[in-house]
This record gives sequence, C-alpha cells and structure tokens, in this order.
Amino acid sequence: MKTSIAKAINAGLRAAMDTDPHVLVMGEDVGRLGGVFRVTDGLQKDFGDGRVIDTPLGESGIVGAAVGLAMRGFRPVVEIQFDGFVYPAYDQIVSQVAKLHARSSGLVKMPMVIRIPFGGGIGAVEHHSESPEGQFILTAGLKVVSPSNAHDAYWMIQQAIASDDPVVFMEPKRRYWENGEVGDEDLPLHASRVVREGADATLLAYGPMVRTCLDAAEAAQAEGRELEVVDLRTLSPLDLTPVHESVRRTGRAIVVHEAARTLGLGAEIAARVQEECFYSLEAPVLRVTGYDLPYPPSRVEDEFLPDLDRVLDAVDRSLAF
Repeated sequence: MKTSIAKAINAGLRAAMDTDPHVLVMGEDVGRLGGVFRVTDGLQKDFGDGRVIDTPLGESGIVGAAVGLAMRGFRPVVEIQFDGFVYPAYDQIVSQVAKLHARSSGLVKMPMVIRIPFGGGIGAVEHHSESPEGQFILTAGLKVVSPSNAHDAYWMIQQAIASDDPVVFMEPKRRYWENGEVGDEDLPLHASRVVREGADATLLAYGPMVRTCLDAAEAAQAEGRELEVVDLRTLSPLDLTPVHESVRRTGRAIVVHEAARTLGLGAEIAARVQEECFYSLEAPVLRVTGYDLPYPPSRVEDEFLPDLDRVLDAVDRSLAF
C-alpha cells in the first residue's frame, strides 16, 4: 500500500493494539483530537478512552504514569506532543524508564515506547523544532530509533511496541505527509540500510535528513558523481556494519543530521568509522549538522538546517582531498 509516514504510524499503532490488548496510547490531545499532527486520529473512537487516553498537560506525570503501567504488564505508547516538551519528563526517562530493568537485576521490564515528533522545517518556534535525540542516545538503558519513510514507520513502531526494552521513537515531523510504499517486514528494528548505491562517497543520515541526502545524491548524479546513502534507522544501538562496508567501498564518509554539531551523533560515527576504516579513508569524515545555537525564528530556519547545498559542499570538500 502507498501511504504517508503519519498514516503509516497510525496503521502500525492500530495493528499493535489489535494484536495485544495491553497496548495503550496516552498523551496530550491524542484521543478526541487525534494528536496535533493527527497521527493518532480515530484510535480513541475505535479502541475507547480506556486504551487511548487524553492526559493532562504534564509530561513528567505522563511518563511517570506510563512507568507504573509498564511495571504492571501494560505496553504504554506515550506521545510527547513536540520535541522540546520532553524536557520536563527527562528525569523520569533517564532515572526510571532507562534504569529500572538494570536496577531490578532484570526482574522489572519496561516495555514502553516514547514517541517524539522531532526536527525543524515546519515553520515553528523553539521547543517545537528541536532535535534532542542526543540526550537519549547517551543514556544507557534506552533504545533510540528514527524511521525516514512510510515502510519503516509502519513496521518499526510495531517492533518498538513489541520490545521489552524502552524505545524512544523519533518521528521526522516535516516528513509526516510524504508518501511511500509499505511492503512486507524486511529488517529488524535495530538495523541500518543502504537506500541508494554509489561509489564516490557515503552519506550517512537518519530521520528527516535521509530525504535531503537522497535529493543531494540525485543532484550529484547530474555532475557525474555517484553518492551512496545509508539510512541509519537505529541511533542506539548503532548498526555500523553496513556503514563500514560502504565506507570501505567509497573511501569517503559524510554524516548529516539536524542536531547540533558538538557531541552530536555525527561525532560518534566519525570516531567509529575512523577506528574501523582508517586505511580505506581517502579523506576525513565530515559532518553537516545544525549549529550550536538555540533554534532560530522560523524565517531563518532554512539557514540553520542542513540542506542540499550544504551536503553537496561537503561532498566537494571530501572529494578535493
């Protein structure tokens, strides 16, 4: 079937709720409204307000309640309405959600999914356009994933819900309305994928930047350059086997993400690629990222976010070595 990323997540939630009556959806405006992006549209009507719960405006309370539900055998799916709203729940996430399994020596499982629409590109203000994935990637006990297309959105949300470990599910909000084919399940949750083959350089991205890199590869082809694009899909744990294989073929790597440059995921990937592929590299691993600044007003966000031209400029610099 062909559908949008938003509708694919909705369909994935429906499939999980049909399969397991212990799956609950909870968050601000997820029920009657169907979420601000309509990702949960119709779920409360079909499954009732006992399984699709409109919560008060209080992220720490939402996540805290979900912790108790998970401990009692439920599989709560929590929606954080916007990326920047997650910080009031940060203590609950890093101190309870991420640690209870280890703290209890494995006796307590935490089968919880925390959905976070993230990233810019929708003309919104700060706290509505941020990329906080790095906050959770460095937290032991959390798994972090980000689909970039409808196929992965449909299957990965179901895989995340089925996991007995807590998963932070980063949804690229600017891509919600992009359509794509949804086929049969083909990859486990924590696996990277080559989405375009090429021989001259490897572009590494996840979530909203995968489309940007694919567009850059298309533009580069007109200049006779073949760029390989790897969709990381999983940010923690990283699946770097396809990355290393790609970089050994191309000799060049460029990491692209919206989050800030300093201590962003690109820094970790650059270090790991250098360690594993040193003798294959023809140029330093480069990064195209957001800036180490608060998110800007919407009229200048196009200058803040990585775009096709910045990616192609990095390709030029890499190939110049």
